[in-house]
Amino acid sequence: MAYLATPTATTEVIKKHGFNFQKKFGQNFLIDANILEKIVDSAKVTKDDCVIEIGPGIGTMTQYLAERAREVAAVEIDKNLIPILKETLSEYDNVTIINEDILKVDINRLAEEKNGGRPIKVVANLPYYITTPIIMGLFESHVPLSSITIMVQKEVADRMQVGPGTKDYGALSLAVQYYARPEIVVNVPPACFMPRPNVGSAVIRLTRFEKPPVKVDDEKKMFSIIRSAFNQRRKTLANALANGFCHVDKDGKAVHVSRQEVCEVLNQMGISETIRGEALTLEQFALLSNLLKA
Repeated sequence: MAYLATPTATTEVIKKHGFNFQKKFGQNFLIDANILEKIVDSAKVTKDDCVIEIGPGIGTMTQYLAERAREVAAVEIDKNLIPILKETLSEYDNVTIINEDILKVDINRLAEEKNGGRPIKVVANLPYYITTPIIMGLFESHVPLSSITIMVQKEVADRMQVGPGTKDYGALSLAVQYYARPEIVVNVPPACFMPRPNVGSAVIRLTRFEKPPVKVDDEKKMFSIIRSAFNQRRKTLANALANGFCHVDKDGKAVHVSRQEVCEVLNQMGISETIRGEALTLEQFALLSNLLKA
């Protein structure tokens, strides 16, 4: 089987099938074999693994995954790519092609069917416009996952691994670091894609924690606090929460907090009332959530 990870091979497949790139799906196909090797190596894919690939495109990375993994489920939203994938992956009997929007796939059921409910690995070259919903969907639905290794926009990868006090630090940083250990594997220039994107990319591996690094009584409440803090990041935390925090409790009631309540908890934590959300660590957000008896 000829590998697709070259400009010539990719161009031939696209021309043969009369394929047109869809801007709405953010399609940029990888044409660099070295980068593909690095992605599959860093995902630590072995013959014991079931891998879910999001957005296989014409099957460039799927070929590499199929040779390393026990089984690959490739989820592709663009129906025009399905006949191409059936052809380019015809030699691999361990690949299942699923024509579906990944946000609508029941990944828990897929993991049960393909891997007996054991942790799967996710590998993807993600469209930039949908990176955050996909990552958060995987984590929040508590899919059995051992790692997510993904190609994303460079600045998004940076955002996932930074700490407090930096301009890139935000709700995504905290959410990723609550669920996983992020590590940028390699930076990828636009020339490695067809067509070329306007921005640089990076491969980041998110290794799932067995247990989150902080103890929080109510995950959803903590993330509501975090979102409120960063939705109005120029305001002090007390003002941002008083204006924007709304949490639906287990009885289905919408709960708000006053500025005074937030200030009392911050005092209890030994933190200034004028602090902004971007200065708090994950541990401090967890403690704030636990103490704020909304």
